[in-house]
Amino acid sequence: MRRREFIALLGGAATWPLGARGQPQERMRHLAVLMPITARAPIYEARLGAFLHRLGELGWKNGQNIRIEIRASEGAEEIRKYAMELVTLAPDVILATGVSTVVPLQQVTSTVPIVFAVVPDPVGAGIVDSLARPGANVTGFTTFEYGLSGKWLELLKEVAPRTTRAAVMRNAAISAGIGQFAAIQSIAPLLGVELTPVNVRNATEIERTITEFARVPNAGLIVTGSALVAAQRELIVRLAQTQKVPAVYYERSFVATGGLVSYGPDVLDEYRQAAGYIDRILRGENPADLPVQAPTKYELVINMKTAKALGLDVPPQLLARADEVIE
Repeated sequence: MRRREFIALLGGAATWPLGARGQPQERMRHLAVLMPITARAPIYEARLGAFLHRLGELGWKNGQNIRIEIRASEGAEEIRKYAMELVTLAPDVILATGVSTVVPLQQVTSTVPIVFAVVPDPVGAGIVDSLARPGANVTGFTTFEYGLSGKWLELLKEVAPRTTRAAVMRNAAISAGIGQFAAIQSIAPLLGVELTPVNVRNATEIERTITEFARVPNAGLIVTGSALVAAQRELIVRLAQTQKVPAVYYERSFVATGGLVSYGPDVLDEYRQAAGYIDRILRGENPADLPVQAPTKYELVINMKTAKALGLDVPPQLLARADEVIE
């Protein structure tokens, strides 16, 4: 989406005046959005743009029949503050991204409907009772099953067959970080790869760990999904490039930034589907009756420029399977 189109679509959604009115026959509805990324991040524009575009297709127009309040931050403390602030505004429904925004929202409301996107393990994280019957006021779209994580190691061996040691970057403080590593660990012996977990806490630790690990011959890197990792996307990609470490990522935005290869769900499609759930809730459906859904679209993306810089020959069969090849 072009930036001009995005700005027109957003239409000042974060700052609609409280006195704005919809169609005479309609009550102005109120939607809140909480995202764990800053507005400066390229994925902010892409994800929010996909969501707003689909919402518009469903008949919801900013400033006409719906008013949107948007808050975005990478800081945990600020996210908690924004969660309280948005709930205080008494919205009809809230769009949340990832565990890092859903949990703070659940801590301040058990009644306002919440639709989430990009949550790897909502049951394990205690967000919903079950996928089929989420219960309470929360439902949404899960990112992937943990079994998918094993494919990242398979991809690493396919694109860089000499890899014998791999660092797995994760957030060990959340269930998804533990689950993703366990799935990768289960197939590592079959592929002859020794794994080293790298617990993400801050930029300094990431830089030190990747730099030290790169000194090991035949090293590779797997980057699993979490808000902490997403916040350090550019740093991680830059380090993998400068240290000449082949890396596999969980999401396309890393490869678009210069990463080697990614495999995972089409995240923008999740936001489009989330708009569908929000439409249904605004029209009277109960979030407890809407099952949590798994992704239906996955994408393999390869950056050939990065592959060449790393001296890798990407197998033709892997290129043939790719949904997108960045030259």
